[in-house]
Amino acid sequence: MANSIALAQKYLAILDEVYKQASKSSVLESGDIKFVGANAVQLYKTSMQGMGDYDRQNGFVGGDVTGAWETLTLNQDRGRSFTIDAMDNEETLGMAFGTLAGEFIRTQVAPEVDAYCFSKIVGTDGIQHGTHDQLADIASMANEVDAGIAALNEKEVPDEGRLLFISEKAYQKLQGNITRQIDNSVTGINKTVEMYDGCRVIRVPQARFLSAITLYNGKSGQAAGGYVGAATNYNIHFILLHPSAVKRITKHALLRIFAPAENQQADGYKVDYRLYYDEFIMANKLDGIYFLRSDVANA
Repeated sequence: MANSIALAQKYLAILDEVYKQASKSSVLESGDIKFVGANAVQLYKTSMQGMGDYDRQNGFVGGDVTGAWETLTLNQDRGRSFTIDAMDNEETLGMAFGTLAGEFIRTQVAPEVDAYCFSKIVGTDGIQHGTHDQLADIASMANEVDAGIAALNEKEVPDEGRLLFISEKAYQKLQGNITRQIDNSVTGINKTVEMYDGCRVIRVPQARFLSAITLYNGKSGQAAGGYVGAATNYNIHFILLHPSAVKRITKHALLRIFAPAENQQADGYKVDYRLYYDEFIMANKLDGIYFLRSDVANA
């Protein structure tokens, strides 16, 4: 059993790296939280009053500082269990077992977590957003992004650390709005936009960039698991945000591996993966987010 535990720990480190490479929203992972109870975390929020007139006779006007722990409940408890027949693994020279976990994280876990994260952001009331244009009708994506940056600037959102999540098609339109001067001595052309006016650019596949999704339970007619677009959903063009406005909290990420000799149900490797997490939009920092989405629902 000890060997399986060590193997699981080894693979979990690799899977965490795969997840962070494959996920577009992992940059929002937060560590400044306090766990309380089975399904709750606490974040500390403060508020205070502004300045008043100084009185030369009586001195300063008194003020109040309010600090409180806000309790948030984690709602996403997801997972899967796989069994790989011992002979299937042997006949593929270990590839069946060796590639399963990494592919599962890359092709199933990362896309779902991204889609959940972005849909929750866009679905939160009170967030600034632009005119809901169809992508084809947007004359200048640069102007749309500039409008978002201006909106954050007006709300005095910090410049440093801003992130621009953008769909691939919207990214192409943004590329087309940027004028470049090419030196004749340059043998290769690189049109990649990694930063835009101080914002780190992160490209997101459209399948993960939807305004609303439905998570399948993996049973009851939803055996495929994963997620699909909700009955009514719209393509997101971009989300501009300061990371302090969003908290990704992972309480439990478990990988268990049982060798064939330990598996009581079948002659094969049994792999269990569980992810207990949630995404929270900070109510007092909604001004730190701006998005643009389509006005035409997906069929």
